[in-house]
Amino acid sequence: MAEDKNEDYILTIDNLRRVYKDDDGADVEALEDVNLKVRRGEFISIIGASGCGKTTLLRTIAGLDKPDSGSIVMDDHEIKKPDPERGYVFQQGGLFNWLTVKQNIAYGLKTRKVYKSKKQDVPKYIELVGLKGFEDSYPYQISGGMAQRVAIARTLINDPRILLLDEPMGALDSFTRADIQDKLREIHKLNGITMILVTHDIDEAIYLSDRIVIMTPRPGKISNIFEVKMEHPRQRGGVDFLEMRRKLLKEFDLATAQPEPEYNI
Repeated sequence: MAEDKNEDYILTIDNLRRVYKDDDGADVEALEDVNLKVRRGEFISIIGASGCGKTTLLRTIAGLDKPDSGSIVMDDHEIKKPDPERGYVFQQGGLFNWLTVKQNIAYGLKTRKVYKSKKQDVPKYIELVGLKGFEDSYPYQISGGMAQRVAIARTLINDPRILLLDEPMGALDSFTRADIQDKLREIHKLNGITMILVTHDIDEAIYLSDRIVIMTPRPGKISNIFEVKMEHPRQRGGVDFLEMRRKLLKEFDLATAQPEPEYNI
């Protein structure tokens, strides 16, 4: 698809390459010639087989990892190191067990030394992620889904311009996963923040994304990009949804000639 010169891009990845050493000291090429432009306010999902470099790409966007060649530019500034403007939510949340929900959410404000001026925002973000009433609970007292909500709020309170999500729903049950997906959609609609999600879940990518980026097995390259033009809210059992799923499965050679089963609950 030809590039639209009028598009407003927040992020440009150009010829990115990343090589690291394995346990035996051999070179492993994690990423090779990765090129991607991300529109401002867009929701992108990155999917691919395990080990294809999805998380490496996300960590490099965050500034947590460094490319061996190529560049990542955000609004005309090349990314060289981590910055709160690129918030990162890990798969396991990474909460501090000795801090309460509200203390975990406020932690980033304290490390940035802006807590006094922004502490009034903590209740707002607690309510945004649906945790009102659990402010004084500790991580061991709440569910995995609630813990991920805390992790999302802890990142959002720093006002990032890009939210990077590294399989934050990967360890959750299907009902909790659906709940967090809906919360992300709500936040995206409300804030218009750019979101980039790494996921193994094709349905999750279809449900949330404006575009879905497909990566090849190692070395990770972008093999295809699918536009998802369905209106929100999306129906997981709808004809358009199932057709997009079939296209993605075909991309991974997992499609079947048999029609998709219908479930009535």
